[in-house]
Amino acid sequence: MSWTIRAVPNLSDNYAWLLRDEATGTVALCDPGEAAPNLAALQDMPEPGRLDWVLLTHHHPDHIDGVAEVVKATGARVLGAAADAHRLPKLDIAVQPGDHIPLGSGSIEVLDSPGHTIGHIALYIADAHAVLCGDTLFSLGCGRLLEGTPADMYRALQLLDALPGDTLILCGHEYTESNARFALTVEPENAALQARAEEVRQLRKAGEPTLPTTLDQERATNPFLRAKDVAELAARRAGKDVFKG
Repeated sequence: MSWTIRAVPNLSDNYAWLLRDEATGTVALCDPGEAAPNLAALQDMPEPGRLDWVLLTHHHPDHIDGVAEVVKATGARVLGAAADAHRLPKLDIAVQPGDHIPLGSGSIEVLDSPGHTIGHIALYIADAHAVLCGDTLFSLGCGRLLEGTPADMYRALQLLDALPGDTLILCGHEYTESNARFALTVEPENAALQARAEEVRQLRKAGEPTLPTTLDQERATNPFLRAKDVAELAARRAGKDVFKG
């Protein structure tokens, strides 16, 4: 099955993700932090202005502040975590980890993804070979632990790591260049990481996004996904929190 996937820059360093199932024309938008760039992107689609779903990973304003205006303009339905419903815009479908929700000719599998926040979810779309992981897994990094524990984040990363290696990582921020600088202090001899850091440097120099990445690439280069246990993840996350490089 064929999907098109587009990163839509939002705010200063966010990405919303626009997905279209070519078989049915179904269009979904994940985590609109503002309305204007996403509504503009919809006008460039094969059916200009069509949006069927707004998908939400967590409640932070930079992921939801565009929802109301986008829904008003398109009539899209909103999907988000039942556990976070009290902090999200009004949901049409409130989901729980383990749910499978039809999307176009495929479906969304809802994954438990706490750590950055409690109630955070990731949305795996097998037919698109993609996971919308919000602020849990970044390229070469992971989300800051604002509400959850290192154990929460470790379990969330392990769940993502169980997905197929060709899964596209559709995360919420363009943090890869700064993450690379820290990652190289953790694994300075990692040749795959060295190559990825140079690739990222060149992409950003050219004004290009570093995303999406793939799970296989993150397995080879991401010090948080590569942490062998909770203690190692906790130490790396604490180090990144104070890193000034």
